[in-house]
Amino acid sequence: MAAKTCVVVFAKAPIPGEVKTRLIPALGAEGAAMLHAALVERAIEAATRTRFVTELCCAPNADHPLFADFAEDFNCILSNQGEGSLGERMRRTFDELLVEFSQVLIIGADCPAITSKHIKQAAVRLTNSDVALIPADDGGYVLIAARRTTPSMFDGIDWGMSTVLAQQRDALQRAGLTFVELETLWDVDRPEDLSRLEELKPPLLFSLPT
Repeated sequence: MAAKTCVVVFAKAPIPGEVKTRLIPALGAEGAAMLHAALVERAIEAATRTRFVTELCCAPNADHPLFADFAEDFNCILSNQGEGSLGERMRRTFDELLVEFSQVLIIGADCPAITSKHIKQAAVRLTNSDVALIPADDGGYVLIAARRTTPSMFDGIDWGMSTVLAQQRDALQRAGLTFVELETLWDVDRPEDLSRLEELKPPLLFSLPT
């Protein structure tokens, strides 16, 4: 299965003031960007530990020097997310890569709790479903995997809201795609999420401001 599977990490460039903006009151713009960079690195590490092909899909593009460092350190492919909503960008990524791979998994950089084990479990569950999801406990999801797509699979989703998972379920049902959900995980979007970083094993390579 490894040769036919691709894991894609969706990540924004760690530009202060443009990433993790809801954490700026707690960490400052620089601190929020540093945390984002650490989260991206952890997500790439989890993806590469699966031994599946790993791609780092970058926004606004792959020009940030940190992306080049990650590509070299983790031997992953760099690509650009391009224009459009998150749903449009994910569907385009699925459609392009499913020409070469039998299944594609997309993860974000907000969930330091996700491990290679979670990613591999999602890949296995695609054997009997078109789509696999790992929900987040804030109403979104931290992974979506697919072996088949439709043009409408991301229609009607209000990205960034607590209704994302419920709307994604509805969209998949309307599109005629079968799906399965795995264990719910947590991500880091709000100041109240920061205390959870202390639970991580191994710890995140980031020092919280005192």
